Amino acid sequence: MGAVSTAQAPRLMTALITPFDDRGRCDAGLAAELARRLCARGSDGFVLAGTTGESPTLSPAEKLTLCRAVRRAVDGRAAVWLGTGSYNTAESVELTAAAEDAGAQGVMAVVPYYNRPPQQGLLRHFTAIAAATRLPVMVYNIPGRTGCNLLPQTLARIAGEAPNVTAVKEASRDLEQVGEIVRLVPDLHVYSGDDALTLPIMALGGRGVVSVASHLVPERLSELLEACAAGRWDRAREVHVQLLPLYRALFLTTNPIPIKFALRLIGFTVGGFRPPLCEPLPAEAAAIEAALRQFGLIDEPVP
Repeated sequence: MGAVSTAQAPRLMTALITPFDDRGRCDAGLAAELARRLCARGSDGFVLAGTTGESPTLSPAEKLTLCRAVRRAVDGRAAVWLGTGSYNTAESVELTAAAEDAGAQGVMAVVPYYNRPPQQGLLRHFTAIAAATRLPVMVYNIPGRTGCNLLPQTLARIAGEAPNVTAVKEASRDLEQVGEIVRLVPDLHVYSGDDALTLPIMALGGRGVVSVASHLVPERLSELLEACAAGRWDRAREVHVQLLPLYRALFLTTNPIPIKFALRLIGFTVGGFRPPLCEPLPAEAAAIEAALRQFGLIDEPVP
């Protein structure tokens, strides 16, 4: 299939959590309501069924239902991308092919996890996914979770063979690697996959961030990204430094445990977690709560 042009190249993409009801069922209506609220506060894109959305525990049908609900909710005001990748190329291709009919405006495909394919296998995996859709494709590189690092040279080959591979979410925490991607594939949109590295990746020529913290402070992240895009680096650094304590709190334990706990604290009931994820430990919960108070997101306790 030929690639369609991407209608939007958002900067602030929220990696949306997946709400569950009290029986552990996916609550697409609540996901849509959360997306609607965040869209009004500055998120101009959403990635559904990614790491933060607990993708390994979601069925393909649940992912497509989430996509339809969020696309209707934001009604063209933000881009909606669906996570369709897994460690199985055939299953990834099948879900990718279904994503456009569900309303997705792009797909995100993670580097296959657990089976640790060689670089040639990664090339074949991502080109097969890209060939299954007219949508733009974002490759997601997070070696800390997958056990496999997509090298810049391989990404350049993928982008060369698949013109609809338009973006990469880089969560390798290797800024030298990010710089090499920008050098080798200058037309590719590079998104930070780590809130705390948004500023340095923007300084290297990045497009934006696929963010967890934007569930709580989308206005501040929008301000940071706008400052970077305008070359107001002093202001961008100021916002970045101010947000560092919140970033730390949101990654005290495995994502998305802290952000779902934080959303509940500020009054948005998103439910619990699908096993093997679980509630934060008491000390972790206290640290998250303290960070929310520091940022004025919840009130100080009455003495």
